[in-house]
Amino acid sequence: MADTFLSPVIKKLLELLVEEAKLLKGVQREVEGLKDELEIIHPFLRDAEAKSGKGEVNDAVKVWLKQIRKQAERIEDVFDDYLYHVEQHRRQGGFVFSLRKVGRCVKLLKPRHDIASEIQDIQKSLREIKDRGVGYGLRPFEQGSSSKTTDVERHDPRLRSLFMEEEEIVGIDGASMELKRRLIDGPSLCSVTSLVGQGGIGKTTLARKVYNDEVVKVHFDCRVWITVSQSYETKKLLRIIARQVCETGERIEEDYTGEELISLLREHLQTKRYVVVLDDVWQNDSWEVMKHAFPNNDNGSRIIITTRNVDVANFCKRSSCDIVQELQTWSSEMAWMLFCKKAFSAEKVVGCCPQELEQLSLAIVSKCQGLPLVISTIAGLLSTKERVQFEWRKVLNNLNSEYEKTDIPKILSLSYLDLPYHLKLCFLCFGIFPEDNRIYYRKLYKLWIAEGFVKERKNKTLEEVAEEYLDELVQRNLVLFEMEFGANKMCRVHDLMHDIILTRADELTFCQTFSASKSNLEGMTHRLSIHGTTENILERVRDSKLRSVYLFDISEYTKSFLIDLFENFRLLKVLDFTDAPLHNLPKEVGNLFHLKYLCLAGTKVKVLPKSIGRLRSLQTLNVSNTLVRELPIEINKLRNLRHLSAGSFDKKIQYSLDTYCGVRVCEGIGRLEDLQTLLGVEAYPGRVGLVEELQKLTRLKCLDILKVTAKMEKALGLSVEKMNHLEDLYLTSINEDEVLDLRYISSPPPLLRYLLLNCRLQQLPNWISELRNLHGLELNFSRLMDDPLKCLKGLPNLAFLRMYQAYEGEDLHFEEGGFQKLQQLKLFKLERLKMVKIDKGALPLLEELHFGPFPQMQVMPSDVQHLANLKYIEILDMPKKFVVDLQPDGGADYWKIQHVPSVAFNCYTRKGWSCHKLGSSELLELLQVKHGEGEEVEDSAPSRQRIFLFSSEIIVLL
Repeated sequence: MADTFLSPVIKKLLELLVEEAKLLKGVQREVEGLKDELEIIHPFLRDAEAKSGKGEVNDAVKVWLKQIRKQAERIEDVFDDYLYHVEQHRRQGGFVFSLRKVGRCVKLLKPRHDIASEIQDIQKSLREIKDRGVGYGLRPFEQGSSSKTTDVERHDPRLRSLFMEEEEIVGIDGASMELKRRLIDGPSLCSVTSLVGQGGIGKTTLARKVYNDEVVKVHFDCRVWITVSQSYETKKLLRIIARQVCETGERIEEDYTGEELISLLREHLQTKRYVVVLDDVWQNDSWEVMKHAFPNNDNGSRIIITTRNVDVANFCKRSSCDIVQELQTWSSEMAWMLFCKKAFSAEKVVGCCPQELEQLSLAIVSKCQGLPLVISTIAGLLSTKERVQFEWRKVLNNLNSEYEKTDIPKILSLSYLDLPYHLKLCFLCFGIFPEDNRIYYRKLYKLWIAEGFVKERKNKTLEEVAEEYLDELVQRNLVLFEMEFGANKMCRVHDLMHDIILTRADELTFCQTFSASKSNLEGMTHRLSIHGTTENILERVRDSKLRSVYLFDISEYTKSFLIDLFENFRLLKVLDFTDAPLHNLPKEVGNLFHLKYLCLAGTKVKVLPKSIGRLRSLQTLNVSNTLVRELPIEINKLRNLRHLSAGSFDKKIQYSLDTYCGVRVCEGIGRLEDLQTLLGVEAYPGRVGLVEELQKLTRLKCLDILKVTAKMEKALGLSVEKMNHLEDLYLTSINEDEVLDLRYISSPPPLLRYLLLNCRLQQLPNWISELRNLHGLELNFSRLMDDPLKCLKGLPNLAFLRMYQAYEGEDLHFEEGGFQKLQQLKLFKLERLKMVKIDKGALPLLEELHFGPFPQMQVMPSDVQHLANLKYIEILDMPKKFVVDLQPDGGADYWKIQHVPSVAFNCYTRKGWSCHKLGSSELLELLQVKHGEGEEVEDSAPSRQRIFLFSSEIIVLL
């Protein structure tokens, strides 16, 4: 049965009946009755929610849903409050107070008849709500609901994409030519091309342009276009296809079965060269049936599928000649071209933006973030406005409301509505964070788990299930991500999708946002996202049973705010104080029995109160980048703790081992056997026992240990070898002279994805070359004498490599065929390095190259011209008269030069000459060159060579 907002409530009641049976003595019958009542309502609710999400219900049904949701939240409040009281009494009788004694003394906490009365009142309310809805003819759970037909049924918001005029379509010529070539010139075997991308990115527009091309029309005997969409009936779709394929006048009977329709289609298509477009496919099931209707007649037939889901696209592949083409958001140049063509279509010179509107127009295009549907719609709206700055600035300031007047929200909302309930909750969490906020993927996992959104699954940890959730959101093109250090995902959602999330969050009372610009809070809420100020906020939500509080960009708040929060909102599960101006954590935090997630990262907190040991439900504790230097022994009582993050990185200190600072932990950390994350702990001298305790933490996925000494090598090796689930390992020695021998790790963790070594090494351990899953590697202060690249070149998945004072040799050689997946390379402070050689065929995917200072190097490696994928180069503190000789068709698109006394450039690149434009406004803005700091010193050079000298921080775009 599909989930609804009642699902977690029913699950909680079941858990209470099983695990807390003695505590519920005397009210067990009421709890069972409530569970039964909810299970009866659940299927009604499931269908009502589905129709409500599609806009297929009237306002009365929406009110009906809201009333049931309110009762569901009330149930959670009653039982969480009850368990809180039980826990308080358990503490009064001792931490190991027996269940039997608790059962006897329940009447001292909250009389059984009180909770029984609460349950009976809730049951009565649920029955009345259900009966009231039926009495008014509200039957959203039945076929033929009284809900009136809505605009969504009468009008498909995607029609505009289907029937755009030829002059409206710009920027897709290259993609359409490639798709047309694939249709006409491809193999004789029937092939499937899947166009994948987020809503509004132009999949349907591209497919329609090629489908209507005159050459394509002539090439194929038969063309079929069918829009599948979310709500489809396979038999109905097959009947529509049959009517397009079969001869005029041939009758397609309504009572044909699916099998008969497939046979009919195969018979008609067997001898024809056909092209079929299945537009807007959402589910694998639709293709699973319909694919049988399209015979592989070895006649050059083609099938095009458009979908938002990468999984669906991959599922539709039938042979090796099938491809999945992912459409990306448009570049700024393409976006500008489309905008101008639409917004200024009535100008004398079509598509020419008036100079006085240029800056406003650029800001508006930037807001559209490369989605052609959004660009086209907003530009079309602006084309009706007067060409004055006041009108255009008003549109920019009110862009969100203007965009809501269009069909765009309906189109983008389709992806959200297609999500199962648990993924909807996870997706709505992005609305808690500010717009365009990048969120670390593991933080998402921890929050989803703490909020109770992640379902348990056999033989998988909750974190592994959460990872699957995120992967599915990415596959559906709802969540965008960027890779950091080759291994870490930083996630975000499109700004316009963020607006949709906020709208849905308000409708469902999922979360309320409080800020200086939005201070009105309506109704009850379980989650509060506070931006900028905490003034009087708790007074406004006094009657809410808050479960989660998130703070962003808070400048100050009082101690009374925290105490009030902890004393009056005792059901809190999540507290995120990241970067808040918090100096002390009150002892009252220990009263939060339900707290699962506590983040103090970036605060000024120095000491954790001993009461933190009472947080028996705590799963995540983050004190990284705080002033905490020692964890209290009470931490060892937190047996449900899964993630403990500490330590800090001081950017103000010149980069050295002193830049890293950890925390001291007390003996007994090995008791926390559920730990998956242990970051920033110190193994200070004499604590070999701590390293030995790590052997008990066999579930660790992330380990960061500092102040390691040579005496700990054997114990460390034994501990690490037992961590078969380890993915991230960070080791920092006690000082830069301490030499560590990591050969004691004879069998490294097989799943290791990221390895950071801040220590001196006699030699690079051979086991590093065996890490098939390694994506990121940092070698700092290693001072190796042998070229480490020989050991690293064959790592099949290495995407990020950083070396700082890691090598004492004069030459580095990137050999042919090496580093096939490397995308980022950072080489810093290799003081004896004179030459870097890059063979052809090495580093084929390298996008970023950062290097310097190399005091012995005089000339930029000319081999960078082999790096066809290179986009960015950063050069730091190179010696005087360091020469960069960039040949034609070589080098990056973007250069950043810092603190280089004198640089000579031969500046011809793939993009042609551009340094002669040094005075142009575009380059001045990008370079931020102050008067006199950039000057041409030789203007008499041959026409294909121009030389400039620069003497300060400067950025050059080539």
